[in-house]
Amino acid sequence: MINKYIEELKICIDNFDVEEIKKIVDLIILKYKNNNQIFIIGNGGSAATASHFACDLGKGTNVEGKKRFKVFSLTDNIPIITAIGNDISYDDIFSEQLKNYVNENDLLIAISASGNSKNIVKTIEVAKGKNVDIVGFTGFSGGYLKENSDLNLHINSFNYGIVEDLHLSFEHMICQEIKRRLERD
Repeated sequence: MINKYIEELKICIDNFDVEEIKKIVDLIILKYKNNNQIFIIGNGGSAATASHFACDLGKGTNVEGKKRFKVFSLTDNIPIITAIGNDISYDDIFSEQLKNYVNENDLLIAISASGNSKNIVKTIEVAKGKNVDIVGFTGFSGGYLKENSDLNLHINSFNYGIVEDLHLSFEHMICQEIKRRLERD
């Protein structure tokens, strides 16, 4: 089983288009230059990746003397998530938060193996209504998120572990490339 996992991980990495990462870096830097906000969402392991991504983008890309990213993981405020889940619906835990903060032309990064979670779908609908760019990190067949993302990092695997491992790896690549560019400029 271990060797099979490693083989599938290698195959997914070898078949991935690095140009997609570069496009996402370009978009995030454009949002940074335009003072737009960035919101990140995900469920389960993808929620952990969303939090990690916000941390890396919010702190890990800082360059002395340069402005910082306006980045928020909507997975991190447990009281509001549970209040919305209890009083409205779990399907609304991200979309209701996004309504509080989002401005036109902001960026939503949604991380989901299936791409079909109802709370992801509802948040995409809110984002589209505000002319927000959407970056998806998907696996499996990609689902609704892949179909409705402006840019999408798709992992061609039905193994949650592989998908989540690579989403985290790509998040690290994105943040390290952003920091390199900010240091250079």
